[in-house]
Amino acid sequence: MKKIPIAHLHGGEVTAGATDEALRHAITKMSALHFTSTEDYRKRVLQLGEEENCVFNVGAIGIDNVRNLSCLSKKELEMELDIRLTEQILLVTFHPVTLENLSSEDQMQELLGALDVFNDTQIIFTMPNADSDGRMIRNMINDYVKNDPERSVAFDSLGRLKYLSLMKYSSAIVGNSSSGIIEAPGFGIPSVNIGDRQKGRVAAQSVIHAGSQRDSIVEALNKALNPAFKEFCKRVVNPYGDGHTAGSIVSVLKEKMEDVNLKKEFVDRI
Repeated sequence: MKKIPIAHLHGGEVTAGATDEALRHAITKMSALHFTSTEDYRKRVLQLGEEENCVFNVGAIGIDNVRNLSCLSKKELEMELDIRLTEQILLVTFHPVTLENLSSEDQMQELLGALDVFNDTQIIFTMPNADSDGRMIRNMINDYVKNDPERSVAFDSLGRLKYLSLMKYSSAIVGNSSSGIIEAPGFGIPSVNIGDRQKGRVAAQSVIHAGSQRDSIVEALNKALNPAFKEFCKRVVNPYGDGHTAGSIVSVLKEKMEDVNLKKEFVDRI
């Protein structure tokens, strides 16, 4: 043990459809300082027995990027991606599901079937993470793009600037990535969150929760693309903060680091 204190970001969050949740709570118990992204999550970290003066609701660090990053213009983004962006775009990211009953393959097949309904819409995929079944989802996306190259395209990794720039110009974010819940509301655009991978996360009113079946996804997409709902999303308040997270964390670290107590005691709140 080097007795180096750990500061943990995004503790207290629930993702009922993924194994991440157990690891996240375990890291909480190893950490001395906690920077949560919402007040609900701060309360949950306290539930885990942490001392109140060590837990701070500072918002999500990803919102700092939304607020401070100078996104590419549409023309610049088209040049970077070597594609022409159409008027209506769905940005799709679907990661493997690790704890749900319906398999990743079945869920992805339902999603692709739903996307077929919107044949006048450009579909831009970003590839899944490296969890189990990631390769299978990647192959399904490649086959989909191969069969419909005029309407769809896939990218392995866009990087922060291109991804957030593309999000800015998208009509809606689709899939089961946390970016659809945390960052997308910062741009005032709708998100369709599919299945239970993100179940339990605090979400803005611009996030539409859909089941894993094709009909449910189609219904959610119709709502997301409705002009009235899109206009409503521009006024939605993002529960993950206002983009000043980094500064808040630095202020707390300056104040607290000298007094961090590594001999933590469990605080009972019964």
